[in-house]
Amino acid sequence: MKTSAATILREYGPFPGAERVHGVTFDGRHVWFASGDRLNALDPDSGEVVRSIEVASHAGTAFDGEFLYQIAEDVIHKINPKTGQILSTIPAPGHGGDSGLAWAEGTLWVGQHRGRRIHQIDPETGKILRTIESNRVVTGVTWVDGQLWHGTWEGDDSDVRRIDPKTGEVLERLDMPDGAGVSGLESDGAGCFFCGGGNSGKIRAVRRP
Repeated sequence: MKTSAATILREYGPFPGAERVHGVTFDGRHVWFASGDRLNALDPDSGEVVRSIEVASHAGTAFDGEFLYQIAEDVIHKINPKTGQILSTIPAPGHGGDSGLAWAEGTLWVGQHRGRRIHQIDPETGKILRTIESNRVVTGVTWVDGQLWHGTWEGDDSDVRRIDPKTGEVLERLDMPDGAGVSGLESDGAGCFFCGGGNSGKIRAVRRP
């Protein structure tokens, strides 16, 4: 396994009225982050929040190219980002123990925080299609270039790790600095991860190796 220190490229926040950062996703232009009672669109160039949608947002956030998905307690809402309307709702596989959320291969991938696993689910029904075991608490989840990465956060220790999607084996690990926990995780599709910082209220851009 390859291990290195995470390189933090930029820090955003904290943001007014958003005490925590839960889920994080990227729509190609804005970084959307969940802060408990709303979804916020951050312009990563200016560092300003340009829009918010009032919706329960307690954990992971994902974007499928058109719609946002947001974990709220024990369900996942599908949301139209243009109108803020909830289009549909499916059960979350962890019944409230869910953490990260990602979109890949036409399906949703849901992290289980204390369950230490990631479920691939059907976005229409919530049916579990397969499960990947992890050996650490799972926070954010993201797919990029066919690679599956997830965040971990236990006490003061936090990292972003790439795992084999078939076996769950850890292939690579980026160790975050002390106190810089990872709650949500999303790739920009290129050389950067956006990492939600939980109760620090910050989002950190971390270099993807």
